[in-house]
Amino acid sequence: MTTIVSTVAYLGLEARAVEVQVQLIAGLPNFIVVGLADKAVAESRERVRGAIAAMGLSLPPKRIVVNLSPADLPKEGTHFDLPIALGLLGAMGVVDAETLSELVVVGELALNGRIAASPGVLLAALHASSEGKGLVCPAAQGAEAAWAGSIDVIAAPDLIGLLNHLKGNQLIGPPRPGEAEEPGIGPDLRQVKGQETAKRALEIAAAGAHNLLMIGPPGAGKSLMASCLPGILPPLDAGEALGIM
Repeated sequence: MTTIVSTVAYLGLEARAVEVQVQLIAGLPNFIVVGLADKAVAESRERVRGAIAAMGLSLPPKRIVVNLSPADLPKEGTHFDLPIALGLLGAMGVVDAETLSELVVVGELALNGRIAASPGVLLAALHASSEGKGLVCPAAQGAEAAWAGSIDVIAAPDLIGLLNHLKGNQLIGPPRPGEAEEPGIGPDLRQVKGQETAKRALEIAAAGAHNLLMIGPPGAGKSLMASCLPGILPPLDAGEALGIM
């Protein structure tokens, strides 16, 4: 039986879907990770082994094969630790594989089972939202992931707490979106003397979401008027702020 857990690979500011496929095969005990993984991903074997041992479990005496699909996509980063561990626990029958199929999982594992922060959680949350799935991430990054909007986020502090949540024994509350810093106050359009035509053009562009082209000689006030434009625009909501990142 093959257990599949969804995660992502980061290519710049894009998150690509990756399947972590885990299978237990009869044979000499071994732990193999394939699928164009870099050094950090290959080392996840020892972090996963240590985290599972910290729970009081031992790996089955079988050949453990982990395939990161698609195999021709480069995989980098430590956020593959948690999906590999959950896939292995699913193959061992510790957690229900059907429950894992509705989740995108990212997170680095410590040897004591703690789920540590890893870069790119917001990109993973946006990807999970577009796929209609929930997200499992480190507890320290739950507030960041919650910015993705209408998505179920499980921000787990450690592997045992996550397993208890998935089994319904101890639920983890949804995180609240992080507080964004208030933007600095820029130039006020009311303080600009004259330039009535330019100010009227800015008001029309802001009200109608129109494009605005400023042409004029140096010193005409183009930069000043452009710096005043944010002051007459409404505040951004979470989706708009993410769209202009």
